Amino acid sequence: MNAVQILTLTMLFAAGGSAQLLRSGKCPDPAVQANFDAARYLGKWFEIQKLPTTFQKGQCATADYSLKSPGVVGVFNRELLDNGTISSAVGTAKVKDPAEPAKLEVSFSDDIPPGPYWVLSTDYDSYTLIYGCTDYGLFHMELSWILSRKPTLPKETTEDLLSILSSIGVSVDKMAVTIQDETYCSPMNQ
Repeated sequence: MNAVQILTLTMLFAAGGSAQLLRSGKCPDPAVQANFDAARYLGKWFEIQKLPTTFQKGQCATADYSLKSPGVVGVFNRELLDNGTISSAVGTAKVKDPAEPAKLEVSFSDDIPPGPYWVLSTDYDSYTLIYGCTDYGLFHMELSWILSRKPTLPKETTEDLLSILSSIGVSVDKMAVTIQDETYCSPMNQ
């Protein structure tokens, strides 16, 4: 493990990083969405479940994707924090290799290296399953989200997506359900 990786792990723990995000061994290399079509993926998505992160603490989370230029997607994430304020993040997602368009790298700051954003499965109209993993020497850190075009997703669909994650070794019992209740989330619509 080099000095940058050690520093990154130290910062993750110091920032309240949860051990559930760090796992031993290398990242898996799961299959991604075949023939991914970014144009069909654009628009608003509601977060249904996620692996907990240090950078996302709220509920009612949404992601809006827009086309910036060929191979570049604009990202606008929002969430409702416990204190009633809305937090947002603006970034870009870029296709790393045109031969694998479902493997993107997302960046929210010039100061932080981009992170993997892999679309493992989507039907474009109702659900998407996102996975990202970064190796840190003897460990890896995983991120994952289940998103829906609506604030809810049928239980069967969610179970199918969790099954995909489980098949690549993700601890699906660590996935946290995101509140998308219309009344609770009403500040997001003002």
